[in-house]
Amino acid sequence: MSLPVLVLNPQADRRLKLGHLWIYSNEVDIAKSPLKSFAMGQQALVTTNSGKPLGIALINPNGLICGRLVSRDEKYPLNKSLLVHRIKQSLALRELAFDEPFYRLIYGDADLLPGLVVDRFSDYLVVQIASAGMESVKDEIVEALVQVLNPRGVLLANEHSARVLEGLPEYTEVAYGEVPESVELVENGTRFMAPVQGGQKTGWFYDHRMNRAQLQQYVQGKRVLDVFSYIGGWGVQAAVAGASEVFCVDASESATDAVLENAQLNGVADKVAAIQGKAIDVLKELIASDERFDVVVLDPPAFIKKRKDQKAGEAAYRHINELGMRLLGRDGLLVSASCSMHLGKDTLLEIVRAAGRHLDRHVQIIGQGGQGPDHPIHPAIPETDYLKAVFARVYLA
Repeated sequence: MSLPVLVLNPQADRRLKLGHLWIYSNEVDIAKSPLKSFAMGQQALVTTNSGKPLGIALINPNGLICGRLVSRDEKYPLNKSLLVHRIKQSLALRELAFDEPFYRLIYGDADLLPGLVVDRFSDYLVVQIASAGMESVKDEIVEALVQVLNPRGVLLANEHSARVLEGLPEYTEVAYGEVPESVELVENGTRFMAPVQGGQKTGWFYDHRMNRAQLQQYVQGKRVLDVFSYIGGWGVQAAVAGASEVFCVDASESATDAVLENAQLNGVADKVAAIQGKAIDVLKELIASDERFDVVVLDPPAFIKKRKDQKAGEAAYRHINELGMRLLGRDGLLVSASCSMHLGKDTLLEIVRAAGRHLDRHVQIIGQGGQGPDHPIHPAIPETDYLKAVFARVYLA
């Protein structure tokens, strides 16, 4: 396979040699290899300025990140053979970490497949493609997944904003076999039906698995409020773990309906209630009604999607954490989570501390969590380390 060559500026190869996978547009020697000469998603051989091969990358000539390495050996371009190899490597980690086939199977850059996410629901696979390079080999991706896992169905869930940056259309389609509207998964001993067609992202969020397991030790006999609940990941698991009452809050009617269905599925329907409405409005209404909870879980969507959102996003996190604390009893537990990569762990801790002091409460951090092993962190790419969860005891000193 003859590939065009992308030549880097002198010294611009240092990050790649240290393990990073990304190439920035200002690192390219555009005199030797003009970016405009590459097609969107094209594979290219990356070399040092002196011509030494560094690997093969997928190219986006219009992006700040104009290339992402998929192979460090020029003999192995991205094709079905390499995909099978990468999928087997990823599968080995998940089978080491989990007893049941419910997990994120492919986590983009961290699994050396940038622009590709695959979630496994036993015999069903949900695929998200975020780059033109991966889109160009989508048939090979499906073939490789079928070869390695022999699933009953593969769904391409490609309706997400990342594709716009690559000039890709948004669509959802069954690429292999049959995939129902909802599929079953088991997490921490709790069953769920995930709406893989029409739900959020792939239909489920496996990343908080370990944090939801940690919550279980604190909820026996407790009254729990799960805010931004989606289909009840935190709340239904809390009910199964022995919570006396659980209230799940989400803006989506389909999500709150799914909460009740999942509670029924686990035999805890008598403990679980669902409240549809915007989180801030519902929190304020509960405060006005003088409601109190032993445990409040705040797991919002990313308030800081880009650097320009930093100030407003941090203010939003401060606001919901203060509202959540106001709903705690005299000695309660706040679980404050963030999936914003741009919100540092120390900043989230500071937000929780400041909310406590503003309400004249004492805060003790009794636990911190991140993403599970099916979301491995690439040590050279801090962007792969995005998830935070703070477990804080909040009480009147």
